[in-house]
Amino acid sequence: MARRSRPRAYLLLLLAASVAAASDQPPTALHLVGDHWTAWNPPATHPEDAKIHIVVRGDTLWDLSRQYQGNPYLWPQIWEKNQYVLDAHWIYPGDPLVVGLEVARADDIGAITDLGAGPGSGEASAEAAAAAAAAAAAAAEATAEGYDSSARSAAPVPLGSEDDIYCSGYIGDLDEEFPWEIVASEGDQLAPRLSSLHSWGNVRGTWGYANTMVYELSSGGIIYLDGGRNAGLSPGMVLMAVEAKGKVRHPATGDVLGRHYSYEGRVRVLTVQEDRAIAEIQETCAGLHVGSKLRRFEPEPVPLARRPDGRAANDPTTADLSSAPAIVLTPDQVFTIGEDHVVYIDRGEGDDIYPGDLFTVYRPSAIGLPPVPVGELAVLSVRGRSSVAKILESRYPIFLGDRLERR
Repeated sequence: MARRSRPRAYLLLLLAASVAAASDQPPTALHLVGDHWTAWNPPATHPEDAKIHIVVRGDTLWDLSRQYQGNPYLWPQIWEKNQYVLDAHWIYPGDPLVVGLEVARADDIGAITDLGAGPGSGEASAEAAAAAAAAAAAAAEATAEGYDSSARSAAPVPLGSEDDIYCSGYIGDLDEEFPWEIVASEGDQLAPRLSSLHSWGNVRGTWGYANTMVYELSSGGIIYLDGGRNAGLSPGMVLMAVEAKGKVRHPATGDVLGRHYSYEGRVRVLTVQEDRAIAEIQETCAGLHVGSKLRRFEPEPVPLARRPDGRAANDPTTADLSSAPAIVLTPDQVFTIGEDHVVYIDRGEGDDIYPGDLFTVYRPSAIGLPPVPVGELAVLSVRGRSSVAKILESRYPIFLGDRLERR
C-alpha cells in the first residue's frame, strides 16, 4: 500500500519546477518488484559507500530527512539521490532509498598510516600529523583557559532552531487581516447538551465556552475552518495559526511600533467544502485556540553563520547608538534576557536586515561614558518592520531597550 509523503515547500529554485509537477493522486500502474508492489523501478545495486534505508509503512521523505540529516527541510537532497522516484509525494514500503554515505569509524581512521601515495607522501603525512598535534594542543590550552574553541569553528553553524522561528511571531500593523480562522474543534461537539434549566448556555469564560470539552488544542486534533474551496483552500495546504496580542511600544521612546502577532502552530487542511474545511493540527507551540487566525505557512530555513568572538569590553563602539536598532519585545514578556532567549528588534526588511546578520548588544551609558558590550545577537527571521533574533552570548543581563551594532 502506498504511503503519501509530505514534502514541504523548499527555497531552492533548482527544485521548484519538479516539486510543482508532483501529483496529488497516487500512481495507478503498480508492479511487483521482488516481494513488494511499487510504481517505480528501484535499482538492483547501489554504491558501496551508500547508506540504504528500506521504506516501511508510514515513512515520508520529510521524516527520513529529519532522521538522517537532522533537518526535514533537506528532504530534496534524499529525493535527488533516488532519481528513480518520479514523484516525491509517493514512496512505497520495500523500496530502497539512498539516505547518505557510510562514515568510517574514528578508530578506523586512526589506524590509517599511509595518507598519501607516491614520492614524498610520508613526509607530507608527518607534516600533517605535526600540524594536527599543534592544533590539538592549542585547543586543549584554550579549553583549559575557559574558552571553548569548538564554539568558534571556522565552519558555519546554525544560529538557532526551527522552534525559534516557527514559535515566535512578528510585529505587524495594529489591525491586520487574515484570510481564514479556526471556528470550532472536535471538543466543541463532545460536551453534553443540558436543558436550559441546568446550563448556562453558550457563555464564554476564562478558559473558553461553557460547553467546550477542550480549550488548549494540541497536535493531532481536528479543527474546523471558516473558509473552503471558495476561499482558496484545498486539501494538503499547510497554514500557520496566529494570535493577535498586545500593542508593542518602544522601550525608550514609548512610540507604538505595532501589534505583536504570536505564532501558535501549524495545521494541514484535510478536506474542503464550498465554505468550510476540516484540518488537522500538525504542530503546536503552546496550544491552539478556537478563534486563532490562519495564513499560509511559509517555510524558513535556520540561517547559518560563522560565529565570531564576542566584542571585548575594552573595544567600545564609536557609533552614535541613540538611533540604533533596539531590542523591543520578548515572546514570553520576560524582563531580564540572557543567552538562548528569542527577542524582537525594531528593524526589518526595509532596513536591510537579513537572516544571519550578527549584532553586538550594547548598554548605553547614562553619564557620557562609552557603552558597555553586554552580549551578541543573531537575526533568524525578518519581516517588514521587525525581526526575530536570538541571544548567542550574554556577559551581563540584557534588557529591553538595549541597542545593537551590526558586526
